[in-house]
Amino acid sequence: MSILIVGAGLSGAVIGRELAEAGHAVTILDARPHIGGNCHTERDPDTGVMVHVYGPHIFHTDDQGVWDYVTRFATFEPYKNRVKSTVGGQVYSLPVNLHTINQFFGTAMRPDEARAFIAERAEDIPEPQNFEEQALAFVGRDLYEAFFKGYTEKQWGCDPRELPASILKRLPLRFNYDDNYFFHKYQGMPRDGYTALIQRILDHPVITVQLNTTYDPATGGDWDHVFWSGPLDGYFNYDLGRLGYRTLNFERFTAQGDYQGCAVMNYGDRDVPHTRITEHKHFSPWEEHEGSVLYRETSAEAGPDDIPYYPIRLVAEKELLTRYIAQAQATPGVTFVGRLGTYRYLDMDVTIREALDTAQTWLDTQKAGTAMPAFVNAPL
Repeated sequence: MSILIVGAGLSGAVIGRELAEAGHAVTILDARPHIGGNCHTERDPDTGVMVHVYGPHIFHTDDQGVWDYVTRFATFEPYKNRVKSTVGGQVYSLPVNLHTINQFFGTAMRPDEARAFIAERAEDIPEPQNFEEQALAFVGRDLYEAFFKGYTEKQWGCDPRELPASILKRLPLRFNYDDNYFFHKYQGMPRDGYTALIQRILDHPVITVQLNTTYDPATGGDWDHVFWSGPLDGYFNYDLGRLGYRTLNFERFTAQGDYQGCAVMNYGDRDVPHTRITEHKHFSPWEEHEGSVLYRETSAEAGPDDIPYYPIRLVAEKELLTRYIAQAQATPGVTFVGRLGTYRYLDMDVTIREALDTAQTWLDTQKAGTAMPAFVNAPL
């Protein structure tokens, strides 16, 4: 059958490869001049540094199947994400761990002492209703205002009390000296970058990739099925209004030697406009480079011409999302996939898992003679 996939990022590449291996002809379109979506990496010609063009992506997963899948197409080097944060003129370790707590409060507590110490400062909020309440119940006011409040206001452009508690629930709090940001079994970076990984996934004789090419659903073409990984509202030409996103702006600069001594330095103070600085050669610690490429990163509300990064998903957006879901479910012959197509924040491993499951669902429906759903993974 003839399959059209819109978007040459992880979702489109994985679905395309699975269907191609099942014998179907796959055409993948992408409006950008490169594959990889926001995972796109490229060598800086002056320094040789592998640059994460749309901000850093660190692979981490407990999903054995996903790990086996990506390592089939690329060699992964071990990588631990150790984030630092500059707050009040001092540098601390994130996520909040025993070193952070002892340094911040000027103490030398053991794990059990620190646990009791934080429990005394945590506020008694049995069912936190928003980000701030969750943080106060989690770590207390001092740590919240130092490491979470200002950063969150800059990242999301609103009062933390307007954000759901679920955003904070993903962040760990440790009462030991483990400063590895993630806790998954498999963590690493593709040695040759993410674009090379995705290129190998796309390297199949019945996959055709067309870059610098947009797709208009209104004048689509004769395809047996379409997989859309672009913005859900964009498929319908935003006819109900635009779903809200935050975007990222990057101020790129270079330096000689080691500029900040780590890959990611957060800035928690509200009066510092940027949220973090990333130094990209530290994402490839197995390489050595004299020069350095850095991004000073700020967050803003996404306009029509901006790249959407983080779905806002507050009350107004969820109401609009419900209407777009109904519209999508009434549209035959198209399945919406990925973080933009389902308007969800997804880590890379989840994106790949959902793409594999989506491809298998389509193959199963073809065998059974049933209709393919608009969403294999529900947006709400």
